[in-house]
Amino acid sequence: MAKYSEGFRRRVVEDYLAGESGYRALGARYGVDFSMVRRWVASYRVHGVAGLRKKYSHYDAQFKLSVLQRMWQDELSYTQVTALFDLRNPRGVATWERLYHEGGLDALAPRPRGRCPKMNATQPDKRAEGKTPEARTREELLKENEYLRAEVAYPKKARCAAQGESAGSAKEKAQIVQDLRAHHPLAALLKAAGLVRSTFYYQFKALDRGERHAGLKEKIRTLYEHHKGRYGYRRITAAIRQAGELVNHKTVQRLMGQLQLKSLVRPKKYRSWRGEVGRAAPNLLQRQFKADGPNQKWVTDVTEFKVGAQKLYLSPVMDLYNGEIVAYQMDSRPSFELVSGMLKKALTRLRGNERPLLHSDQGWQYRMPAFSRLLKQRQLPQSMSRKANCLDNAAMESFFGTLKSECFRLDRFINVDQLCDALNRYIHYYNHERIKLKLKGLSPVQYRTQASATR
Repeated sequence: MAKYSEGFRRRVVEDYLAGESGYRALGARYGVDFSMVRRWVASYRVHGVAGLRKKYSHYDAQFKLSVLQRMWQDELSYTQVTALFDLRNPRGVATWERLYHEGGLDALAPRPRGRCPKMNATQPDKRAEGKTPEARTREELLKENEYLRAEVAYPKKARCAAQGESAGSAKEKAQIVQDLRAHHPLAALLKAAGLVRSTFYYQFKALDRGERHAGLKEKIRTLYEHHKGRYGYRRITAAIRQAGELVNHKTVQRLMGQLQLKSLVRPKKYRSWRGEVGRAAPNLLQRQFKADGPNQKWVTDVTEFKVGAQKLYLSPVMDLYNGEIVAYQMDSRPSFELVSGMLKKALTRLRGNERPLLHSDQGWQYRMPAFSRLLKQRQLPQSMSRKANCLDNAAMESFFGTLKSECFRLDRFINVDQLCDALNRYIHYYNHERIKLKLKGLSPVQYRTQASATR
């Protein structure tokens, strides 16, 4: 380490206090590390010129302890406490702190000069071993008795792990030591466990931090069970935030992994268009699945469910503004009444000046003249997907995939009546409770109601 005179240090500090440059610029100019410049400036501000003079590093144990206590009491950094006590190196304070946590006040005493004799750490102290019980002091006997009691109390399996005979983590050892701490001295337990004091305190704080998410874990489990496993970590994060608690999605993802909670929803896949079609209306929607307001763009389709030998057909209509199911109809056959009944229900939701675009595939029900007449009576434009292209009606296909993944495939139904009840409950849940991330964490009905209130 280079030696710098008091005059040189004072010149560097004066240049800094004059406001000419910062720590790094001055360090580069004078060929000194910027951290050293920062330390000189801090010492000069506290002690004046005396803080720039040569320092001697012979400190006794009591002085070192007073430095550490002041640092802990005022929550000072190593650099700050070094400047306050006019010490030579801030790294020495860090060493004092480590030694104190490992061995207490005795570890802060200055070491004797010269080479230390080689000794095996596992060998017993020969000076104490050579003494007879009568020659030992009462304090030595009490310490030995405390250690023997702690060694007996420490589990045998854990003792073997501490000696390297089997695997044992520091976290497990710290937990055992903490459990026995109320009945035995900490120093004896740490010696029996083969654990240093600083490691014990680190693991103890880590164990204490693990319990701070207990309330959040309970909320995650409650939301997961309420939604029957349909929510992943993203939707659960949005639901918790909606309740007024700020939480990071990575934290929710990690805690769900610890709780072994995973979304039961399968990946959704689009199925290709089936069959040849006849005349159809033009594709007016053109995959523009976003709407600026409610009742501007509607999409519809028919899907099939099979329970044993029975079949059930569902025909819903969705509003592309918020993904809300405006109306739906169910029947055991894919008849025209299935689609016309759905359309009549949906038309009752419209106001006098609302004329949404209705988009569907090229199914035979939508090409019926009676269906076209119903639309013309209310002046609703009709749009159809291109041949064999289900992506043109992707919004409706996506809803069917969600419905079957979150409702139909999660339960086992005995008959169609049970399935009808489940579909009725799920569609109400989908509209009023199930949040969507693209709707700012709100359900479709909540989003529509909030938007109408702000207008």
